[in-house]
Amino acid sequence: MSVLVAIVGLGFLVLVHELGHFSASLALKMRPRKFYLGFPPAIVKRTHRGIEYGIGAVPLGGFVKIPGMHRPAPADVDARLARIVGEAPSLTGPTEQLRWALGADDDDSARAAIGTLRRLIDEVSLAEVSRTHALKALDDIEEALGPDAYWRAATWKRVVVIAAGPLANILLTLVLLTVLFASSGGRATTQVAEVVPKSAAAHAGLRAGDTILAIDDEVISPSDIPKRIGASGGHPLTLTVERGNRYVTLGPVAPRLDNHVYRLGFALRGAGMPLPQASWSALRVTGEVTRDIGSTIGHLASGSGRNQISSPVGIVQGSSQAVKEGTDSYLSVLALISLSIALLNLLPLLPLDGGHIAFAIIEGIRGRAVAREVYERVSVVGIALVLLLFVIGLKNDIPNIS
Repeated sequence: MSVLVAIVGLGFLVLVHELGHFSASLALKMRPRKFYLGFPPAIVKRTHRGIEYGIGAVPLGGFVKIPGMHRPAPADVDARLARIVGEAPSLTGPTEQLRWALGADDDDSARAAIGTLRRLIDEVSLAEVSRTHALKALDDIEEALGPDAYWRAATWKRVVVIAAGPLANILLTLVLLTVLFASSGGRATTQVAEVVPKSAAAHAGLRAGDTILAIDDEVISPSDIPKRIGASGGHPLTLTVERGNRYVTLGPVAPRLDNHVYRLGFALRGAGMPLPQASWSALRVTGEVTRDIGSTIGHLASGSGRNQISSPVGIVQGSSQAVKEGTDSYLSVLALISLSIALLNLLPLLPLDGGHIAFAIIEGIRGRAVAREVYERVSVVGIALVLLLFVIGLKNDIPNIS
């Protein structure tokens, strides 16, 4: 169950990211065409004011379609209409006309060629799958020629729409951390909030609500408790706790090594902060983690930061462990994963959001679009680098992988 909760949480973070893109494009009248909970194909869908809303068959994250991410190019015709030309050679002429019009940036001629192709596709003999595929391709090209296409928008609008995805994740991080600091994560107490099932603490008989008074007969403060357990080296410890009106001695119990740290398996209850202080603490922690993640990425080339990279497998494993440790632990991990998703997407690599932002700025400075071939070549490099990060993370998460 904890793994399922972790996977759903990760999917929720992706959904928040896509909702950021969707909301910004809608607000800036760059009318999106689709918004799905989950990924297509659709189980249920409905069109409202020209936007198709649906629930996808792949129940993770979300999907948003913004028309015309790139100006249509002759390569789109070659890639998506070659099949129908092979089945019906009579379509060669109109297809070449569309190809020529796109290459000449003649939008009116391109729209006329699309209309001709639609009519002819209904008249010639084609396999149904080819007909459906071709009509969808023509719809996509025509939408990309429309006045609300992404590539036609002002540079600042394009940057805002793309940046809205990572910014939504950063905002979620701030909200989650603020809630945690304001509710129970501000100041630790010596009272036990939760005990991890089947942990060393659970076997020793520690219960939620117990107040830890001493470890090995030494009175301790809230900050001393994790330090003392972590420094135990796995040697058994004796806990003195207050339970109701009684004093109870538990143990000796040996801490267990978990992610290179000795733990007994319990969480301390926190005392909440006032909202302004909680908000400032959330902002401070977000800044510190951003700095640390940036430092890790900066040291990747030298190899010193590679052991800190994690794949989706490791993220789910870490989230699953946090679920077992309690709600507060899980929400704090979810907040940091949300921030990591935002920062990863802001890297200036295509097809990541940061790459699209960089190219939007470059095109704004140049006053004209970058050639599609350049986009494709840079995307190949970006995909290769992202896959490399994935492989490094996978090796970290599954040490025996070769």
